[in-house]
Formats: sequence, C-alpha cells, structure tokens
Amino acid sequence: MPALPLDEAGKYVAGAYLVFLALLLIYVAIMAARLSRIDRELGELAELAEAPERTPEQATKSQSQPQRPAAPEQASPAGNVAAGEASGGVVPEASGGVVPEASGGGVHRV
Repeated sequence: MPALPLDEAGKYVAGAYLVFLALLLIYVAIMAARLSRIDRELGELAELAEAPERTPEQATKSQSQPQRPAAPEQASPAGNVAAGEASGGVVPEASGGVVPEASGGGVHRV
C-alpha cells in the first residue's frame, strides 16, 4: 500500500512540477540577462578594436578639457619671458593656471 493514496498524491506532483517550472523560468531569465550584458560588452570591445589606433598624445588630448584661449604673455621674475617659459616649460593650461615662480619657491596665479 502506498504511503499516499493516488487521488491525493496528484496535487503534490502537480505542485512539484510547478515549482520546477518556476525555477527553470527564473534560471532562463538570469541567463538571458547575463547574455545581453556580455553581448553589449562584446560590442563595445569590438568598437574599440575597430577604432583607429591613437598615440598616447592623441588619447591625452581627446580626454583633456577643451582648450582655453592662450593667456597674454606676462613678465616674470626671470625677465621678459612668458610665465610658461619661466617655469621650465610648464604651460599654464596644463597646470590648471598655477605656475611656479622661477626665482625660488613661490607660486603665483596666471
């Protein structure tokens, strides 16, 4: 004699199938989300691979801020030299507008 009569066991078998089906649908949904993310990342990598190669200088220029107009030349403690030249070639745009003085120490705004 079975532990459960067959007329009552049908409900539990149907419930087990429904739980299995729900878990299967959740698994498929998770895999679909992962696949779409991987597909998107693969597309981005393909675009990067197909892009023309850039030198490090070009990459730095494209990532930097837009160019500001050049500041007028100013006299520095080193004489009649532009502020960028007095600091050993540091350009004010590259240093955020702060240029070290050539005469030993201080910093002045350009």
